[in-house]
Amino acid sequence: MLQAPPLSLYIHIPWCVEKCPYCDFNSHALKSAVPEEEYVRHLIDDLDADIAKFSLSDRPLHTIFIGGGTPSLFSAQAIESLLTQVLARFEHKDDIEITLEANPGTVEAEKFIGFFNGGVSRLSIGVQSFESDKLIKLGRIHDSNQAKKAAELAYSCGIKTFNLDLMHGLPQQNIANALDDLTTAISLNPTHLSWYQLTIEPNTAFHSRPPKLPEDEVLWDIQDQGIALLAAAGYQQYEISAYSKPGFECQHNINYWQFGDYLGIGCGSHGKITDPLNNKIFRTIKVKHPKGYLDESRPHLDHLVEVSAQELPFEYMMNRLRLHEQFSLTEYQQRTGLSIDTVLPTLQVAKQKQLMQENTDGTWQVSKLGHRYLNDLLEMFL
Repeated sequence: MLQAPPLSLYIHIPWCVEKCPYCDFNSHALKSAVPEEEYVRHLIDDLDADIAKFSLSDRPLHTIFIGGGTPSLFSAQAIESLLTQVLARFEHKDDIEITLEANPGTVEAEKFIGFFNGGVSRLSIGVQSFESDKLIKLGRIHDSNQAKKAAELAYSCGIKTFNLDLMHGLPQQNIANALDDLTTAISLNPTHLSWYQLTIEPNTAFHSRPPKLPEDEVLWDIQDQGIALLAAAGYQQYEISAYSKPGFECQHNINYWQFGDYLGIGCGSHGKITDPLNNKIFRTIKVKHPKGYLDESRPHLDHLVEVSAQELPFEYMMNRLRLHEQFSLTEYQQRTGLSIDTVLPTLQVAKQKQLMQENTDGTWQVSKLGHRYLNDLLEMFL
């Protein structure tokens, strides 16, 4: 039977200093001053509309993630005002995880202190690389020294829980370069590392003018040696590209991957909401462009779609199989409202192909081979 899972909130701030050539997120280069006050007001109106539409006033809030764009372009005062208004609308734990994405080129000590005092409990710092020539190729506005300084500032300002975003498989990157980047990141002692391969996405500058990337054999070697390096440094891989010290996993992202619920407010943000009373799951998309989102004459909600029963097995697995932990078929039933018969035959075939493993307690998880060929595994659930 369909049950309401934990509810998280994603807040999208779309502006950045420059649009990076690899970025396919809904981000817009600044052409004038950031309309902080106006945008915060629209975010709260957007949130209130979702709360009313989906009858969410009695559901506690699990986590908050402020992403972009570059949210650290906003002042600490604007972030504090936003969080104060959001938290007033939900029951929540006193130590609720609140993450804010920051670009090393847009932060300084006073801002970090302000974010921390305003309610942010976790930072995600977009480093991408510690090599200045690689940062230039990626279109980043910071240099290697600023990247290191941002991590050091996080510690000195009291934010002990922070993530470093790091890419590998960069243009003209070899194994030694990639592992040097990772070694530098580890030396800064973050509690969490998002370490992932650069991919060329449609509708990006890199897609129009593709750079020369490392060969597949080099990419596999980078990944294998990097995972070993992270493990030796005490980082546990709990998701395809997420590594943390014990107890510092990102709870917001785990809720995504466990097929939890999340509201998405802000330009182009996506949401997923479960309606157990009517046995339905909805996805929402908000107006994409800032000009349209800030238009008083139109609603913030652009698309509302019910996820069909035929789509749900793939939707669940597409998220759940990113995690290294096991899952139960009972959870599958509770999160989708479907019978286990809709997925068990496929799991059995995947087990025969050694892509999935069934544990003695009846739980399932992706095998090592399945993680390497995850796309092939996921296609089985279509």
